[in-house]
Amino acid sequence: MTEATSLAAAAGSPDPNVGLRAVIALRRLAERLEAIQVDNARAQGWSWQQIADSLEVSRQAVHQKHNRRGRAR
Repeated sequence: MTEATSLAAAAGSPDPNVGLRAVIALRRLAERLEAIQVDNARAQGWSWQQIADSLEVSRQAVHQKHNRRGRAR
């Protein structure tokens, strides 16, 4: 997790340009990781409700976000 560790350190930078760019990169990394794990859960037969419970969001939110993404692939 060198990339994540480096990004986390950069997010704490006193330079706003460095810190904000790191925040954007961390947000993108988190989105990619979420997509990978949602795909993994669906492949293992998890329901949208189970995924939503794990992510602490509503079933509708996770379904709308990831079902739409799944069709775009």
